[in-house]
Parts: sequence; structure tokens; C-alpha cells
Amino acid sequence: MKVSHYFEFEEHVTGGIAASVDHQRKMLDRVSIEYTTEPTLDADVLHLNVMGPRSVWQARRARKAGVPVVAHTHVTAEDFGDSFRFTNALARPLKPYLRRAYGLADLLVCPSEYNRDLIEGYADVPTTVVSNGVDTEKLAGFESLEAEYRERYDLSPPTVFLVGHVIKRKGLETFVETAHRTPDVDFVWFGPIDRSLKGRDTTRLIDEAPSNCTFTGFVDDIRGAYAAGDVFCFPTHEENEGIALLEAMAAGKPVVVRDIETFSWLADGEECLKVGRDASDDNSGCDDDSGRGDAAAGARDDRPRGDDVEGFVEAIDELRDADRRAELGANAAERSEAFSLSAIAERYRSLYADLA
Repeated sequence: MKVSHYFEFEEHVTGGIAASVDHQRKMLDRVSIEYTTEPTLDADVLHLNVMGPRSVWQARRARKAGVPVVAHTHVTAEDFGDSFRFTNALARPLKPYLRRAYGLADLLVCPSEYNRDLIEGYADVPTTVVSNGVDTEKLAGFESLEAEYRERYDLSPPTVFLVGHVIKRKGLETFVETAHRTPDVDFVWFGPIDRSLKGRDTTRLIDEAPSNCTFTGFVDDIRGAYAAGDVFCFPTHEENEGIALLEAMAAGKPVVVRDIETFSWLADGEECLKVGRDASDDNSGCDDDSGRGDAAAGARDDRPRGDDVEGFVEAIDELRDADRRAELGANAAERSEAFSLSAIAERYRSLYADLA
């Protein structure tokens, strides 16, 4: 069995997609599947991770040559909005493009049931759900960095934290406003800021954040984030799965999430705390200088509402109690075991074998 495991734009794409591809390749190594990262038809299966123009061309060639095509559905129009400058404007034409691109595959691999539900509206192609997984080896020894990272960013427990690119879609406004309403608690967002790629509204939120809310920018060792943070606060509006969430759970951190369908597999009050969503935090899916966000906003119009900022404040207050944090964190760690790379790896062997 040989797989062409291609990641178009690999040198430029970071964040969750890059982490997922890294996890996939580690899983292929675990089950001894031979693969090349080059797009080639000299393989039993062509696995495409981002359906850019070169991937679409390769998929068409593979279909003519009788080589099965697998496409990962990392990208959706719903997930694309409220990310970087101009992504809202691009969300509208992106959906018909992805419909054609995903329609070239023989099998679509979705990172979650929620993502699969979305994708079934894109293309009439068989789908399967395989989690992006969590690389626990990457987190090994994170505890030893606690003192260093707390001192570096002047953080006191219980510290509320988030990990990943600083973008509106991940609940930036809620994160900042919750920090405003909880002035005696340190909030910190570990991850790239990339101001040149942000709209005016995003940069305003960062600049006007209260003194107890820190944005670190790029972190040289992400283990330090999980060492210094005590409560993982994830008010994201749209997520295909959430690798950072899985990492926080694997690190034994209690998590507070927005109550969106993506996280329906988490038991509220036992494995996390869930908070309702606030219409005022939607902002119509449009950043000031990023173009109209109708496509992204329309995808979220039917979401349930609630005073989510107040809900996040209440959840943070509940987790001031160290025993409650320990209880939720332990349950989260146990739940995350099903998402370890070793638990998922065999799925790739079976799905490739079925196609080939």
C-alpha cells in the first residue's frame, strides 16, 4: 500500500489544518503505511488535504487513471468566515468551488460529525468521520514549563487561556469582554496575531483589551501555554473539531466552550462547561474592512441565543474553585483518550484498504 498524501500550500498554511496533516502522517507511520508528500498517480490512493487548484487538477487526473481519491474536508465556507482579512468576502464563492472540488473525491474524510453534516450539503460523495486526533507526545513534559511561562507573561492562577490564531471566529470579542467583566483574573491568548492579515475590528479588540488580557503572539514552545493556563476558554462560533481543545483536555485542563453543535459530544457539567450564544457577538459575520460577510453570517443565523458573555463569566467564577477545576480536568483528560493518535491510526489503514 502506497499513498500520495498531498498538502497543497503546505509551506504557507498553519494552525489546525497543518496540525491535522502532521497528525495524519504520524498515524500513517504508526501503522506502517508507505506514503509520499508529493502529488503523484504512482500510488494506490491519492489523499488530498486542501482542495486548491493543483489538488483539483490531480484529482481529475486520478479519476481518469482509476486511482481512488480521498479528500479531507478541513475547509468549509462556514469555517472560513471571520478568520482573516477578506475571508468573509471570499466565503460566498468558496462554497460552489468546494462543491465541485469535493465532488471529485471517492471518499471525503470529515474531522467531526458536525463537519460531516455540513459537507453532505456540498457533495453527493461517501463520507467518513476520522478525528484530527491529539498528539499527546507533543505535550510531554509540559508541566515543567509552568513557572517559566507564568513569569514570562506575569500570570497568576487561576489563569484563563486560549491557544491558536487570534481571529474573530474563535470568539475574540467574547474572550475580551469576559476579561473586562472579570478584572481580577488573568486572561491570556497564546498564538499568532498577524496584524497585517486582520481587519480593523479585530485589531481594535486586541488594542482595547483590558490590562488583565494578554495576547502573546507566536509562542516558541506551545507546551508552555498548557503549563501556564488553568482554564481553557473556547468561545468559538464555528469549528470543524478543535485540536487545541483536545490538547487542553489531554493536558487535564477544565474547558469552557460555547454551546455549538461541534461540541455536542462533550457532556456539559462533567467533561466541560457549556455556555449559550449571544446574538450581539455575531457581528453579522463581517469585519470592517474584509468585505460583506453574508455567506458566513447566513450559515449561523439559526444558532440558539443566550447571554453568552455573562455565561462565560459565571463559568469562570465556578472554576475559581480548585477542586472543581481538578474534577472537570480529570474527566476531560479521560475523555480525550479516545482521540489519541494511537486510538485513531488504524482507521486510515482500513479506509485506504477499502478504496484500493
